[in-house]
Parts: sequence; C-alpha cells; structure tokens
Amino acid sequence: MTMFIRLLGRRLAVLPIMLLGVTVMVFLVLSVIPADRATAVLGENASEDAKEAWREERGLNDSLLVQFFRYLGGVLRLDFGVTNPPEESVATKIATAFPVTLQLTFLGILLAVVLALTLGITAALYRDRWPDQVIRIFSIAAIATPSFWLAILLIQWFALPEGSIFPTGGLAWADQYGFVGWLYSIALPALALGIPVSASLIRVVRTSMVEELDRDYVRTAIGNGVPYRTVVARNVLRNALVTPVTVLGLRVGYLLGGAVVIEKIFSLNGMGDLIVVGLTTSDTNLVQGAVLTIAVAFVLVNIVVDLLYLAINPRIRTV
Repeated sequence: MTMFIRLLGRRLAVLPIMLLGVTVMVFLVLSVIPADRATAVLGENASEDAKEAWREERGLNDSLLVQFFRYLGGVLRLDFGVTNPPEESVATKIATAFPVTLQLTFLGILLAVVLALTLGITAALYRDRWPDQVIRIFSIAAIATPSFWLAILLIQWFALPEGSIFPTGGLAWADQYGFVGWLYSIALPALALGIPVSASLIRVVRTSMVEELDRDYVRTAIGNGVPYRTVVARNVLRNALVTPVTVLGLRVGYLLGGAVVIEKIFSLNGMGDLIVVGLTTSDTNLVQGAVLTIAVAFVLVNIVVDLLYLAINPRIRTV
C-alpha cells in the first residue's frame, strides 16, 4: 500500500507540469494554423475594417504570450471561451459530447481486452497448432484493417440489410429502448474501434504467455504435482499481463483518436464531431477545448495504467 501511495504521489506531483505542457502544445499548434476566425465569422465579403474591429474586440491582435496567459487563466476556471456565432459555451458543448466519446472508448477498450485475452491465451496454449495459426491470421488481418474501413463494412453488413437490428448511426435507440437500445446503437462503433486494437494486443499477450510458460518455475510447479491449469491461472497469467497492460495504456491514445473518426461515420455527437465542426468553421476555441480535453484524459488514463502495472507486478513494489 505504501508503494501505491508513493507512486500515486509522484504522478500527482508531476501532473500539473504535464498538463501545462499539453496546454502549451495544443495552444501553439492551433495558433500557427492559417485560419482567420474573423473571416469565418463575418464572411469573406466583410470589410477589412470590420474584421480588424472584430479581432481587436476579442484580443486576437494581442501578442501570442498575452493570448496564451489569457487562455490559460480560462482553462484553470474550466472556461474555454465561446464558439463562433451563434455563441455558445465551449465547456457546455464539451460536457455534452465527452460522455459519448467516453462511452465509445470504454466499450472499445473492453472489447479489445476481452478479445486479446481470450485469443492471446488460446494461441499461447495451442502454440504452433491450428488454433494458433488461425488466431495469427486473424490478428494480422485485423492490424492491417483501418478502423474507418472496418466501420463502413460493418454498416454494410449489419446495419443496411433489411430487418437489421443495428442502426446506421446515432444513439436514438437509447432513448427509446434504454440500455438495450444504447448497446445496439454503440455496438458497431465499438467493434470498429476495438478490433484493430485487440489485434495488436493479441500478439503481445501470446508472446508474454509463451515466455512465461517456458520459465523454470512452471516446470517445477508441474513436476511437484500442481495442476497445469492452476499454474496457468494463478501464476503464468498474472505475470504475463504486465507487458499487455503497459501496451494497452499506450493504445488508449489511439482509441481516443480513432473515436474521432468513428463518431463521424456513425453520426455520434461526440468529441470527434466538435473537432471536425471546429476545424471546418475555423473555430479555434472549440478545437482547442476538445483537443485539450482528450489530451488530459489520455494523461489521466496513463496514470491509472501505472497503478494497474504496480498491482499486477508485485516485484517492483520493493524497488
């Protein structure tokens, strides 16, 4: 428990620095985009005087440093400004959209983990036999399949045919049928998001399991009469999960980024919709708020992964 507290304390101590770095990066990257909010709001036919007055009113003519500290002050108050007209609070729009992205990402992670553990363990236990070969082919094909293309295929196969139980997009069924409707509405997007991630995890789980199965302690335990299944369940599996958990933490960034594309394909009003709308309308405040929220979520998830790594691998608790 002491090691948990120490690790959590160290992560929380550097968290403000990490978040500040993320904020600076997001602000600078979006500041160099050659987009003029004044033109986007007032139109190309607006006079230069009108555009200049609009920029001056909103402080866009101030130095980049002044704009950053103004933006940072707003972020600390969870105030990301307002969108382009009709002006709405960016924070309010994020509060509505982020839960959709969170639901999709969580279900995608859950699906990826279940597939990776089931198929990866099976491939390791039947290594170099036909189940292992079939799983290898599946993982290679899934890794090579872009999530957006898989999403289109899933819609064609399971949503467009007459009598399909899956909608082509949106979460409208959630209001009508409750949890079951929500599950049907988000199942295809989660599959499109989770299958490519599960493919890479399958190979990691298989490799870790094979390495653990070949260790001396496994042969010793079996030689002493411990059942093979008991050794696998209690020792091999736990030790083999250390590397996959670390890899999964890194893949969360892909899941969050991939959710942006999948949401547009399935018409889910999540963070992806906000980012696309913000980019097409040159709404810098909206894009900055959405990207910063996703980046912060990624940082927090990796802190959780570090704690899971410590829970799974007791050997580093004494380090």
